[in-house]
Amino acid sequence: MKIYILTINPIFLNLHKIILLCLLVICIKKSYSQDYRITGSVRDANTAKSIPNVEIKLRGTNLLTTTNAEGVFELNGMLPEGKQQLIFSKIGYQTLNLAITLEGNKPLDLLYIPMSVDLKELNKELDRISLTESELTSEDDQQDNIVSGLLGATNDVFSNAAAYDFSATFFRPRGLDSKYSKVLINGITLNKINTGRPQWGNWGGLNDVMRNREFSKATEPSAYSFGAPAGVLHFNMSASKYRRGGRISYAYANRTYTGRVMASYSSGLGSSGWAYTVLASRRFGNEGSIEGTSYDANSVFISVEKKLSDKHSLNLVAFYTPNRRGRSTALTQELIDLKGYTYNPNWGLQNGNIRNSRQREIREPIFILSHNFKISDQTKLNTNFAYQSGLTRNSRIDYTGSTLITSDDNQESFVGGARNPAPNYYQNLPSYFLRFANPTAANYQNAYLAQQAFENNGQLNWDQLYKANSSAENSGLNPIYAVQNDVNKDDIIRVSTLFASSLSENYKLTAGISGSLLKSQNYAELDDLLGGDQWLDIDNFAEDDASTGGNLAQTDLRNRNRLVKAGERYKYNFEITSTKASVFSQLEATYNHLDFYAAIQGGFANYQRNGLYENGYYPGNLSFGKSDQVTFNTYGLKGGLTYKFNGKHFALVNGSLQRLELPSNTVFTNSRQNNAILEDASAEQIISLDASYIYRSTFLKAKLSAYYINFSEGSDLSFFYTQSLQSSLIEQGNALVQEVTTNISKRNIGLEFGLEYKLLPTLTLKTAAAIAENTFRNNPNIYYTTTLANEQISFGNNQANLKSYHVSGGPEQAIQLGFDYRDPDFWWLGASINRFSNAYVDISHLRRSGAFATDYDGLPFNDYDVENAKTLLQQEKLDSYYLLNIVGGKSWLINGKSIGFFATINNVLNTRYKTGGFEDSRIGDYRSLKEESEREQPLFGNRYFLGYGATIYANLYLRF
Repeated sequence: MKIYILTINPIFLNLHKIILLCLLVICIKKSYSQDYRITGSVRDANTAKSIPNVEIKLRGTNLLTTTNAEGVFELNGMLPEGKQQLIFSKIGYQTLNLAITLEGNKPLDLLYIPMSVDLKELNKELDRISLTESELTSEDDQQDNIVSGLLGATNDVFSNAAAYDFSATFFRPRGLDSKYSKVLINGITLNKINTGRPQWGNWGGLNDVMRNREFSKATEPSAYSFGAPAGVLHFNMSASKYRRGGRISYAYANRTYTGRVMASYSSGLGSSGWAYTVLASRRFGNEGSIEGTSYDANSVFISVEKKLSDKHSLNLVAFYTPNRRGRSTALTQELIDLKGYTYNPNWGLQNGNIRNSRQREIREPIFILSHNFKISDQTKLNTNFAYQSGLTRNSRIDYTGSTLITSDDNQESFVGGARNPAPNYYQNLPSYFLRFANPTAANYQNAYLAQQAFENNGQLNWDQLYKANSSAENSGLNPIYAVQNDVNKDDIIRVSTLFASSLSENYKLTAGISGSLLKSQNYAELDDLLGGDQWLDIDNFAEDDASTGGNLAQTDLRNRNRLVKAGERYKYNFEITSTKASVFSQLEATYNHLDFYAAIQGGFANYQRNGLYENGYYPGNLSFGKSDQVTFNTYGLKGGLTYKFNGKHFALVNGSLQRLELPSNTVFTNSRQNNAILEDASAEQIISLDASYIYRSTFLKAKLSAYYINFSEGSDLSFFYTQSLQSSLIEQGNALVQEVTTNISKRNIGLEFGLEYKLLPTLTLKTAAAIAENTFRNNPNIYYTTTLANEQISFGNNQANLKSYHVSGGPEQAIQLGFDYRDPDFWWLGASINRFSNAYVDISHLRRSGAFATDYDGLPFNDYDVENAKTLLQQEKLDSYYLLNIVGGKSWLINGKSIGFFATINNVLNTRYKTGGFEDSRIGDYRSLKEESEREQPLFGNRYFLGYGATIYANLYLRF
């Protein structure tokens, strides 16, 4: 052993001497190490069959390897002499910690290492995947936001609570929207470019093949990506990674679908070097927990892998999950009082069958080809190519059908259009007839009649729509009503290369490069003319006169007054092209008492719109042809360390700085009509810091985390109809507007706590809590655009007074108490009581702009009262509530086959609660809002997202 002695005068200590010192310390460390070779064979303890793809890691180092098709492994490296510990792990098997002794540079052959099937963990995994599935099927932003946290459940007590129990309330871990997370399959990022969010419907129904996953929370290091504020979730769907065997299951549920059948089989990696995994499933239901929400989904999956040699393998993954479901909507308190928490106005009966006017359909097959190159035991290179093509459709009623009338002097005019046929349209409700300050007896009578009609029916009248169209055609007019599809059709190519190398027993280097090319077609499609024959493609709401020759109303000036048939495009038609690329590098170090890491990332995103229609409001290149290109340069820096006081006490600190591009649907402020680009578009900056203390012992596990996340230079885009655009340019303030908010600053701070105590070998008590505050930290800039004005409209100081208001997004506080009993005879029971509070509705930016206090002439309202205004602008805080959840099941192991069932009941007490909501910007000025507050029932009250009542999920399965 060599000993180096170095004396350094602190006065002259500088950077190059620090580096020299570190190198000398490493030399000392290496002088204790020798080159060792460890081999062995891993087999099933019950069947003695070899187990491929078992991960073997030497504790306290970055050295790891996996077993081959025959269950054999070899681990080489510079290792310290003496007692060490090998960790053998694979999903479905009990983790094995094996003590070994290295001495005299002698190779170590472990020959036969038995691993036992872990039925408890497999059943727990089934619980998690199945509980998650109802959220995977959702495309509503409220639900979509929490899915990353669901599948990110780990041994972390708090993460499990968020996954199993907090998710039902649309709780967002750390208050983060899912656009701040990343989801990857086989190294390919699959977030949608137009929204930035994962589209979970693309892989719904693939439960059995979604078990091999890794979740890197917040800014923790990831082996597949630089990371994201809400974490990185990676699924490994390579065929050789699945445990050999099959599974058949049937599930009953009452939340989204009512039935699911699924079958899957994995061959495992055979001696010929081939492996495959296949899956097929179907989910169905005429109606879920919410009225009129039909469900129809099929899923197929195949993964085939060929091991070409000891160093090379190819894997092809293909899956297709076409699904169609009826959607619901947010409700006002008046609607809840009249029809209850399960009311859905989107559906009605047609020929005795439920038909939902708002259907969402997803058809986007995905193909991923991967090449794995094992350069050495310590170095691997993974290259992936993905292609995705298909479409999403969202349907709705179009009630603007018109007919062209040409006068004798060739002047054009249009007749037609109708009132919104939605049953919850405000003029159908009792509050409409009681809107006056002193209602008369006739007003009360009309309100009573409206209430009776709504309570007795209150659903969409399809027969009435057909009759109206038939009547119009009998009069020589075009139909008035139709069903429209808003279609997004994407063709996207994605590539990635990931490099990983254990530089030594202490250091691991990870690097990656990725890119994508997107061509996205966006258009309205005439789906169903409801008995009609043809549709006049003009804008019925156009403010036009004879001098324009009807040009403003034209959807496409190059095809004036076009008549379209079912299945054809109309209204709007444009393309978005996008090019994205990024590169990252990450260094991790592992020592006995200290782990640390650092990572850096850089990239860019480029967008361009290409208008295929020349809109009447925006002639020429304002709408037709290519827009200017928009480019965002992105970067990221992050690092962290873990100090291990001993085997039980750990302290962690992480931090990151990121610049993230805006999604394309925010960059183009009115993409359906023109080429306008967000003013002062800039990448959003996010600073994240967190610190944790962890305690782990045989009986007690606890983790306490504190975090701080600061957002700046963010942007938001909203579309709505308002009666309060207080501008002299707009008659009576009535306009369909695009609201553009920029330079948004927000701050999320909070604590997360989780603890579980093993009271008995079979009984574990658990508790978890989240306490947070998510607020706006500035008054961002805001402006409005509309077809009714040729210029941007701003009010006052061009800002929205949002500072200190809460950012909406589920409850900020959640607390859990529960237990988990797992009997040695493979039956289990768990229950938890959960309290949720501090959820806030999303505030109207228009109400907090200068439009609130000023009249159409720009002067302040003469009856404006500051104290009353504060009351009117107070953000609504939703009531707190408790949810009781129960889960249990039983399994049997018979001749190597597992048979079992489990069931979960969420919200056992059928508690009715609101998870979130938003203010209606139709009313946005002081005088109108004051009138609203004085009514018995507001016309345009807050709209709420409602939680489910009692729901059940039961699953029966056979694993072989």
